[in-house]
Amino acid sequence: MINYQLKTDEIIKNLDGVPKLLLHCCCAPCSSYVLEYLTEYFEITAFFYNPNITDIKEYEKRKSELKRYIAQRDFRYPVTMIDGDHEPEEFFAISKGREDIPEGGERCRMCYKLRLEKTAQLAKEQKYDYFCTTLSVSPHKNAQWLNEIGGESEQKYGVMYLYSDFKKRNGYKRSIELSAEYGLYRQNFCGCVFSQKQSLKQEISEK
Repeated sequence: MINYQLKTDEIIKNLDGVPKLLLHCCCAPCSSYVLEYLTEYFEITAFFYNPNITDIKEYEKRKSELKRYIAQRDFRYPVTMIDGDHEPEEFFAISKGREDIPEGGERCRMCYKLRLEKTAQLAKEQKYDYFCTTLSVSPHKNAQWLNEIGGESEQKYGVMYLYSDFKKRNGYKRSIELSAEYGLYRQNFCGCVFSQKQSLKQEISEK
């Protein structure tokens, strides 16, 4: 098994100056630690692109929380933000025929790919040095898949991918601490209607 935290260490060790990083952000809690960590080394643009969050109220709530967190933090290097398009139709298109697959399966892999490729494409268009995603900070996300897709997107779009597994070195624990410190909204499902149904079933079964 590859230790992607060590790959992050190696990339950071060999940085020349302060590169520009386009960081796909899924929500404020996951982004909290990742931004705290990476802004020591990169000039970051947070890219909120999450068509999997199909309910517009939920989508806007998560986006506004990310904006609030960025505005309230003092970072070593400036952090800006780009609002991606909502595009739930893109998520439903890649989910077709995979609706009943449990969370963590092939539908999730396709969702990772949708968001990472969009990030890589924008990174190329706007001439960023690196691109990455906050998703690996969650213990529910497959870091191996994320890094495989990131590497494939690097080859396809010609922008360097920051290999990473942000849950390492207590990254997930730190995200919980920061969420409490800043009063961030912590959701109990990834964002899609399928994971929400699965979460509700689990809550009912545990009662």
